[in-house]
Amino acid sequence: MTFTATKWWLKVLAAMSVCALISSWICAQTASGSAASRAKPTTPLATASPAQSAEATASPHNDSFVIGNEDLLAINVWKEPEISRSVPVRSDGKISLPLAGELQAAGKTPLQLERDISAKLKDYVSEPEVTVIVQEIRSQKFNILGQVVRPGSYSLAQAATVLDAIALAGGFRDFAKQKSIYILRQNPGGSESRIGFNYKDVIKGKNSAQNITLQPRDTIVIP
Repeated sequence: MTFTATKWWLKVLAAMSVCALISSWICAQTASGSAASRAKPTTPLATASPAQSAEATASPHNDSFVIGNEDLLAINVWKEPEISRSVPVRSDGKISLPLAGELQAAGKTPLQLERDISAKLKDYVSEPEVTVIVQEIRSQKFNILGQVVRPGSYSLAQAATVLDAIALAGGFRDFAKQKSIYILRQNPGGSESRIGFNYKDVIKGKNSAQNITLQPRDTIVIP
């Protein structure tokens, strides 16, 4: 073999060695990347369940509360923002919701209304998750009549006791009989109780138990 042929053959061998080294490096990098991909866990996006969302935004249900006319309700349907909304209970005791239509709300607890709404939506929404919260209690009222500046009907949310109610009504007129005030209360059996209230004594710290907590439909009479 001539010197020129030998030199050419050495160049070929060198080129082949370089190619082999590059190929080995590429294979090693590929294998390393595949192992890393297998080792790295895939973390799914966190998605809150309907129950978790309800717990985060709402207080626990009180199934003893009965919805009444004029109460403001916050109705949330899970993943259905077009249906979810705040609605007032109308004077006929009903509310209106998209897809669900007209529903009787007054006289029911929030949990009962949730079940009614869910039943109405089943034809349109797969497994509807409904939460009903009473945003504002407007139905529970008391009356104050007689010798006060602003007699009328008021929400219980505005006044807790008889003294609160008198202040809310603007105080007494000039000839109010402050020692002879009484509260008429409706009993569960349909009868009516009369509870005395001596304003003069109460503000002096006497007979403070007369300053009772008001209940729905109580009527305070100022002679």
